[in-house]
Amino acid sequence: MQKSSSRLKFKNSRPAVTKRQKVSKQELMGKLNPNKQEPIKSSKVRLLIVWGILIASGLGLAVNLYNLQILQGEKLTQRARNQQMVSLRPFVPRRLVIDRNNIVLAVDRPVYTVYAHPKLFDKSNEEIAQKLGPVIDKDAADLVKIFQSRKSGIILVPNLPEEIADRVTALRLNGLELTPKYSRLYPQGDLTSDLVGYVDLDRRGQAGVEYSQEKLLERSVQKVRLMRSGNGTFMPDTASDGFLHSDDLQLQLTIDTRLQRAARTALKEQMQKFRAKRGAVIVMDALDGSLLTLVSQPTYDPNEYGKAKIDLFKNWTVADLYEPGSTFKPLNVAIALENSVIKPDDTFNDPGYIKVADRVIRNAQHNGYGRINIAQILQNSSNIGMVQIIQRMRPSIYYTWLERLGLGQPLETDLPFGVSGSLKGQQQFISSPIEPATASFGQGFSLTPLQLVQLHGALANGGKLVTPHVVQGLVDSQGKIHYSPTLPAPRQIFSPKTTQAVVEMMETVVSEGTGKPSKIKGYRIGGKTGTAQKASPNGGYIPGARITSFVAVLPVEAPRYVILAIVDEPKGENAYGSTVAAPIVKSVMETLIPLEQIPPHQDMNSVGETPQ
Repeated sequence: MQKSSSRLKFKNSRPAVTKRQKVSKQELMGKLNPNKQEPIKSSKVRLLIVWGILIASGLGLAVNLYNLQILQGEKLTQRARNQQMVSLRPFVPRRLVIDRNNIVLAVDRPVYTVYAHPKLFDKSNEEIAQKLGPVIDKDAADLVKIFQSRKSGIILVPNLPEEIADRVTALRLNGLELTPKYSRLYPQGDLTSDLVGYVDLDRRGQAGVEYSQEKLLERSVQKVRLMRSGNGTFMPDTASDGFLHSDDLQLQLTIDTRLQRAARTALKEQMQKFRAKRGAVIVMDALDGSLLTLVSQPTYDPNEYGKAKIDLFKNWTVADLYEPGSTFKPLNVAIALENSVIKPDDTFNDPGYIKVADRVIRNAQHNGYGRINIAQILQNSSNIGMVQIIQRMRPSIYYTWLERLGLGQPLETDLPFGVSGSLKGQQQFISSPIEPATASFGQGFSLTPLQLVQLHGALANGGKLVTPHVVQGLVDSQGKIHYSPTLPAPRQIFSPKTTQAVVEMMETVVSEGTGKPSKIKGYRIGGKTGTAQKASPNGGYIPGARITSFVAVLPVEAPRYVILAIVDEPKGENAYGSTVAAPIVKSVMETLIPLEQIPPHQDMNSVGETPQ
């Protein structure tokens, strides 16, 4: 019984073993390593994450692409074009300045800046200096010292003319660099600098018509847009046709260089003779106000403006005021005639002095002339006679006429830096008897020399105030006018009858009075001398200082030209308008007459005589 039971136990144990053997391998492995399934699950998660990221990135790129291509496409395209395109303004030379006879006064020319780089020399400093010095007009020894001062970047010549630059290049010297540029050249030097002016290193006008007419001198050049390739080079095929086209227009002035030279010579001679501070000569065509000549001394060379004093850049005939003195007397006579307070044949007594309020007024050079007519008042420059003439007018009327002449107002002209004249206030002028009295002989108010010429022009042209000017207009190389400035219409202030009477009185000043030094045989010339005290900036007058002047009208039978010479602070006891300024005007007229082909008066029998 015991053996049977043991056998049964043995049999029952085998099926249990068999059942365990039928368990799958996977389950068996899972039972043996239960953590093996976790890496498999995490790999799937990671794969899903990667795919998610890729899908999100793709969507982001798609959105960004839509934004760049669709929403911002036009804006970004324009930005790209702006980066590819460059706006350039081609350099175009300034227009030439010429005189009325087409003589060049200012022109742009190619020049070169010469640099020396001694570290690149393949010869000794001495050898380079010996070869280069004579070509650029520098001493060889000085050049050696210059070469020793620095190793590179030494400026030897800032503006070397093209023809000399070619000679430097021909030397074939290593270590020299020539950089091209344009420079303004003034072929006439200081002869026309008072009118033409100059341009600075930035090519901007700083004086004369170079400053006031900059818009006419600068050629209008359109900007051109060029495309750049990938390597940065320009593609000229994108430029419009004709963008480098330049016109041949030139700025023509009314000045005659030949007359300018004659006036400058005569002025300098008298200034040296009388050791004067400064002087000027102006010639104007009274018919239209065109200036044939305007010179002043001292002056400057516009080619070397850096060496000049700054105050010389302003033309003092336009920018400085002075009291005209006796040269204003013919205008006061015209005012009195126009108001019918005098007649041409009226006479006045000149005892040599006259008391006005608490002041005593005297003649400048004579004790008294006795009974004299109006022409003799001008001939002898009688202050007493002029005071009596103006005293016949109400002060308020006289003041109104001074304003009508433009005193105290700016003068319209195309020259820069003009200033307004100085005239006392109306109330002060009218309430003080001394003011009209001193104004009668040209003192107590001030104007510019150019304004005095304008006023005498009204005597020469039948009573019209014209605008003094130097710009004729823009002309091409064939002489055809393309532009002329619009000038204010002439303003009638005197009647032709009045002006002709005054000019004939002025003729007696030349034939019989203080203007005799300006006589020219065969020509009728009207004139008036002036020797005025020089006003002090602090009030009153500078002791011993005077301004001498002479103004002439030519020819008397058909007045047209006004010539003014003015000399500031001449030295010497014999320094008067008749001795200092009148000879200058005569010399200028002797040049003007043949240039303008002014015929002699047929009835003139002798020098300066009025036809009988």
